[in-house]
Amino acid sequence: IDEVLVPFLRNTGPSLSPFHAWVFLKGLETLEIRVEAMGRNAARIADHLAHRGLRTLYPGRKDHPQHALAMRQLRGGGSIITFFIPGGRDRAFDFMNALELIDISNNIGDSRSLVTHPASTTHQGLSEAARAELGITEGMLRLSVGLEDAGDLTADLDQALARIGI
Repeated sequence: IDEVLVPFLRNTGPSLSPFHAWVFLKGLETLEIRVEAMGRNAARIADHLAHRGLRTLYPGRKDHPQHALAMRQLRGGGSIITFFIPGGRDRAFDFMNALELIDISNNIGDSRSLVTHPASTTHQGLSEAARAELGITEGMLRLSVGLEDAGDLTADLDQALARIGI
């Protein structure tokens, strides 16, 4: 049984209870609306960060190196923004710790906005040289934009930038 059941469960996952299946289906009803709202927020925030003078990478911006490809393949720029805090890891950590609305996490795609420091989380297992080759610097942050009001999010980013002198 283990030879058949274990691979099956690994590949298909466990069955949902009727209640959890219902909750999942209810969430699917509004998925498109939520994803579009998160993308609109991200586009506004990416523009705001870029206008603040921070190096900002967002596929929805025309200055992104793969903007044309993203616009051919996607319906928008998505909800993930990469931006760079000058001054390295300590200053990036100070910035993240100064945020009041945006949470620190290495998770993405939540309905709440989250920020992560890839060099010390998702890519910490890579050598410094490998991270450098990928463009992952100590000042690089990734922001997963949620459903909060974009004005509230930009205000939070602005106050955190001000607290670190940017």
